[in-house]
Amino acid sequence: MISIRTDRLSLGKWLFFVAAILIAAGSLAVARALTDDLAREEQTRVEVWAEAMRTLIRADENTDLSLVLRITEGNHTIPVVLLDGEGQIVDYRNVSLPHNADSLAYLQSEVEAMRHARHEMSINLPATPDGLPQETYTLCYGESVMLRRLAVYPYIQLAVVALFICVAVFALRTSWRSEQNKVWAGLSRETAHQLGTPISSLMAWTEVLADSHPDEPVVEDLRTDVARLQLIAERFSKIGSDPVLERQDLRPVLSQAVDYMSRRTPGKIALTLHQPESPVMAAVSAPLFAWVVENLCKNAVDAITGKGTIDVSLSLLPNGTAQILVSDTGRGIPSGLFKSVFRPGFTTKKRGWGLGLSLAKRIVEQYHGGRIYVKSSQVGVGTTFAIQLPCSPNR
Repeated sequence: MISIRTDRLSLGKWLFFVAAILIAAGSLAVARALTDDLAREEQTRVEVWAEAMRTLIRADENTDLSLVLRITEGNHTIPVVLLDGEGQIVDYRNVSLPHNADSLAYLQSEVEAMRHARHEMSINLPATPDGLPQETYTLCYGESVMLRRLAVYPYIQLAVVALFICVAVFALRTSWRSEQNKVWAGLSRETAHQLGTPISSLMAWTEVLADSHPDEPVVEDLRTDVARLQLIAERFSKIGSDPVLERQDLRPVLSQAVDYMSRRTPGKIALTLHQPESPVMAAVSAPLFAWVVENLCKNAVDAITGKGTIDVSLSLLPNGTAQILVSDTGRGIPSGLFKSVFRPGFTTKKRGWGLGLSLAKRIVEQYHGGRIYVKSSQVGVGTTFAIQLPCSPNR
């Protein structure tokens, strides 16, 4: 069920991503078409303006200049620069000159930019019967402010869409993780609640058996097993609520967890513990943190086929952080799955819920403010998990 929901979430993310890309691509295409249309319209307006200038230059006393002047004076958006046959600037419009700068040099640089963009056209004036010589002018023009803004708009829109995708994906992931956390927390508390009744019954029957057969060695074994069940129920009940952290030495916590696992580890697997001589103090919930270590050791046992070793070591790093390493000589984990192993529902076992490492990560990182990760792994060689916890002062 978890795998199916995860696959659906992944499919939903991809569908959402593809839909967003299609919307962005469509918007870019529409914006590009509008930009091209506006560019063609401005080119047409420049051609009309050039024709008006041709008429204005060769105007005489019989020429009606009212329409020509309306056309030339009506251009308020497109920057234009008129050059004579020798390349000298004759007139310009809609070019904002900078303050405290050489205006002529600035206009010439603008002309070079317009020519580089191939935004120029020739105004040819043939010789007239009344003696005016043939003349050639060059009209250079640029893009209007509106066209420049419209050209930039698609990229701004694309950035907004990309930001929206990131926010939406983050929100989906956060929502999914929150939902998962609620499910696992509810499952854990319900498990603890369901275990309560049979544990109470077992405790009562153990005391009855102890009264009737005080010398039976099995009674003490039953008490040990019932105490273990109580510890497991306590651990489950703490999931989903903030546990009480107590400042204590990590060495006894690790010793108890490793000792418990060593009694349940096959003889062909050697489980060893290495700890410093001085205390390593940290604020932890001993039942929960021991669960993390036991879970890592159990996974290590499951990963070993035949003979092997599991090494648990505690050390104090130079930055004042406590580090616990759990190394095994098992199957190893492919590098691409280093983060996936902590995902709820992920498991490589034929039987299992895939909750162990997910709960371990929650306990270490959310409850203890630490960090758990795959330090190193090689397929066929082994894996090392690392836990880092902030240390408390030794005094």
